[in-house]
Amino acid sequence: MVCWVAERARAARNVDRVIVATDSQQIVDAVAASGIEAMLTSPDHTSGTDRVAEVAATIPDAEIIVNVQGDEPLISPATIERAVEAMTFEISKNGAGIVTTWEPIESHDDLLNPDLVKVVVDEDENAVYFSRSPIPYPRDAVKRHGSPESALQNEPDLLRLFRKHTGLYVYRRDVLLEFTKWPQSELEKIEALEQLRALAHGVKIKVVAACTASTGVDTVEDLEKVRALIESSIYGHKEAQTAQRT
Repeated sequence: MVCWVAERARAARNVDRVIVATDSQQIVDAVAASGIEAMLTSPDHTSGTDRVAEVAATIPDAEIIVNVQGDEPLISPATIERAVEAMTFEISKNGAGIVTTWEPIESHDDLLNPDLVKVVVDEDENAVYFSRSPIPYPRDAVKRHGSPESALQNEPDLLRLFRKHTGLYVYRRDVLLEFTKWPQSELEKIEALEQLRALAHGVKIKVVAACTASTGVDTVEDLEKVRALIESSIYGHKEAQTAQRT
């Protein structure tokens, strides 16, 4: 799965170098055998962002650092490209320090799934908050129907209010390295979401729409779903060939 993620990152046209950052020698050996660069990092990091920062510190010429999480094997190279382009624009106007992506939430079960992180944005598409809970709270609809569950069942269009956060981050290198110096925030500890540390320290996070849907792998059931998708015509041999050619 990690190799698949790395190949999709390689297929992004505006990504110059792909490195797998891990504290597992087994993963280093596996990706190296596939011809992918890897770096062994400290086992003491509290988040994936801290791990990526350790590697970024060794690449002083990289102004933009992309973090594609290893549990996102179906992330589109076009989505990565869009996020990098957004960061390039943000740098040009001294804007956001982090860019991330969102996708629509398509089912009631996904909305209530705590492994699927939700994001709320402001009018300028900057993140206000990330949560494992369904946010924002549709107060008037709940008053009409008695509970959030009933509101969603009776008004399925309410799903359009919610956004799924995708496991992709693009950082300005200076912001990423500064991030590692900050202690975990209380909200980060409560929700187990590292991006809340950045918000707590005033970092603006731009949230752009993903080009296509993806499926993160948090459970065995997710893994089986992804395997089925990869074997299908949606994410099958054609996409693998595209990644290899790029």
